[in-house]
Amino acid sequence: MALSQSTQLGLATALFGVLSFVLAVLAELKKPPYGTPVQGRDVVVCRFPRDPTVALGALSALAAACSAALGALAVFFPYDGRHVPRNVLFAHTPLYVFFHVAVGVTVAGAGTTVWATASEAMLRVRNVHRDDPTYACPTAETGVLGGAAFLNLDAMLFWLVCLMLVCNVREDYFDEHGGAGEGGEEK
Repeated sequence: MALSQSTQLGLATALFGVLSFVLAVLAELKKPPYGTPVQGRDVVVCRFPRDPTVALGALSALAAACSAALGALAVFFPYDGRHVPRNVLFAHTPLYVFFHVAVGVTVAGAGTTVWATASEAMLRVRNVHRDDPTYACPTAETGVLGGAAFLNLDAMLFWLVCLMLVCNVREDYFDEHGGAGEGGEEK
């Protein structure tokens, strides 16, 4: 039995959203709390243990972006060649609200993931400190990647709600306007 196009897009959105969540949680769990300061002459060099935090964070941000892109595609996709005009979609108030919330939560989640990952990467790249001989070599703020993981998971759930609302709007639209032909033109 073949899955419908909306089910396929919904499953793909969910897959990437859960993947983003898992990768960000793993990045948070693998992140060391601090590096090892090595004293030099008027300088402190930070050595950090090898860990996959930056790579996992980057992959999490990429998966969140893919989830959001698939979620947005699922909203506007012309299933079976039958198109619903954008103004009809957004005239449905719950869809309008959930769509904008999904976009906002996506931006917050992906942005927080990128920010935490970039902060961690910059601490590892700029590991020589000349101004403070007592520098303790901290890593990026603890808990930010974990919080971003939950934002990414929430964004995926909002996109799935949008997909369900789109299905309702599509049914109502085609019931009222009869069947729409190829390219959204009425028969």
